[in-house]
Amino acid sequence: MKKLFCGKTQKNQSIFGHFPSLFRPERFFGIRHFDGSSFVYKSTCPVLLFQRRFLRAHVTLGSVLMVWILLTLVYGLLKGGREISKKKAMDKSSVMEVLLIYTLIGFLIVVPRAPHAMGMEPYQYGLILIKSFSIFLAWMMGFHALKHLPVSLYGVLDLSRVLLGMLLGVIVLHEVLLWNQILGLALVVFGLMALRFKFFGKKETGDSSSDNSSTDAPEGNRTKFVLLAFGSCVLNSVSGFLDKILMKDISSSQMQFWYMLFLIALYSLYVLVTRTRIRKEAFKNGWIWLMSIMFVIGDASLFIANADPDSLITVMTVVKQSACFVTILGGKFVFHEKGIAYRLFCASIIFTGIIFSVLGV
Repeated sequence: MKKLFCGKTQKNQSIFGHFPSLFRPERFFGIRHFDGSSFVYKSTCPVLLFQRRFLRAHVTLGSVLMVWILLTLVYGLLKGGREISKKKAMDKSSVMEVLLIYTLIGFLIVVPRAPHAMGMEPYQYGLILIKSFSIFLAWMMGFHALKHLPVSLYGVLDLSRVLLGMLLGVIVLHEVLLWNQILGLALVVFGLMALRFKFFGKKETGDSSSDNSSTDAPEGNRTKFVLLAFGSCVLNSVSGFLDKILMKDISSSQMQFWYMLFLIALYSLYVLVTRTRIRKEAFKNGWIWLMSIMFVIGDASLFIANADPDSLITVMTVVKQSACFVTILGGKFVFHEKGIAYRLFCASIIFTGIIFSVLGV
C-alpha cells in the first residue's frame, strides 16, 4: 500500500502500521534521507516551505522593524499626553515651578538606576551634559510657548522638528533617504507650510476666543511664541541626534540617570541665580506628577529604540510626530478649542508623510 504526501509516494513502512498517514513524521518534516552521518528530514512540501519563509519573514519584521518603531510610537503618544498635562499644570503653577518640580520628580524616579549608571568614558559625560543643556533651553522656550498658545496649534508646530532631525540623520550620520522617505518628507513640509500660511494669513473664525486657558495670547500677538516653539524644536532635534550617537555605546539607565541629574542641576542653578520663588503648593499639582511619569516611561522607550543598531534617526524623527494627534484631540476635548478642523487637516497631510517614510524600512 502506498501513501501520497507532499507530492511523493513512499511505501508504508511506518511503525504506525495501518494508521492514517497523518501521524507519519514525513507528513510534517518531508523526506527522510541519509546525509552521511545520520538520517535527516528534507522538506519538499510547498506548504512547509511557505510556512518556513513566512515565519522567517515574520521574525525578521518583528525583531528588526516593529520593536524600535513601536517603542518610538509609544514615546510619541506619551509626548502628546505630556503636552496636555503641561498646559493643564501651568494653569495652576508658574513655568519655572512646573519645570523644576517636573524635572525633580523625573530624577527621583530614575535614582534607583544609579548603581547601573557608572563606568562611562569622560567624553560621554560631556555629550550628555550638552544634551541636557539643549533640553534645558528647549524646555524653557517650549513651556513659555505652550503657556501662551493653543495646545493643538503647538502640537502641529512641534512637527517642524522632523525637518532638522532628518537633515541631521542624512548629513551627519550619512543615512540614505529612499524615494518613499523623500516623498514623506515633502508631505511633511507641505503640511507645515499649509499651517503656517493659514496661521499668518486669513484668521480662523472664532479662534481668538477658542481657548479654555486665559493665558493664551491673542491670535495677532502670537508670533513671538511661535518663534519660541520653533526654537524649542531645533534644540530638541539636536538632543535627539545626540541620543542616537550616545546610545550606541551606553545603556538607557546610564543615559537617563546622568541626563536627569545634569538637568535638575541646571534648573536648580537657574532658580538660585534668578531667585525665582517656588511655592510649596506647586508640589500638590497632580498634572506635574502625571507628566513626570509619562516623561520617564517615554524617554526609556526612546533610549531603547535608539540603542537598536537597525534604528534610523530619520524614521524615528518622523514617527515621534504621532504626538500631534494627541495634542489636537486634547485641544478639542480637554480645552474645547475651535479651529481644530483645519489643524487636523494639516496634521493628516503630515501623518500621510509619516506613513510614506516608514514604508519599506
